[in-house]
Amino acid sequence: MLPEYDFSKAVRGKYHVRFKRSSNVVVLDEDVAKLFPNAEAVNGSLRALATVAKRARSGRKTGVLVKRPNKQMQRTRPAQAKKPRR
Repeated sequence: MLPEYDFSKAVRGKYHVRFKRSSNVVVLDEDVAKLFPNAEAVNGSLRALATVAKRARSGRKTGVLVKRPNKQMQRTRPAQAKKPRR
């Protein structure tokens, strides 16, 4: 270390609590990092995923996945025996 650096009055861990509160570092695997060019892409994807997960948890279904109940079965005529052809 250079002599002009003076740490005699330094306080160890002075900003530790503030840094811990406001910092959230996540390290992506290399293959995942290739899919997302920047932080905005990651955040946008995670927000979209969170919206979908929230819908699934709340039981609210999208129009595509909604199953509609079967209509009451219609009465049909009984099958008639076929007459043999001559």
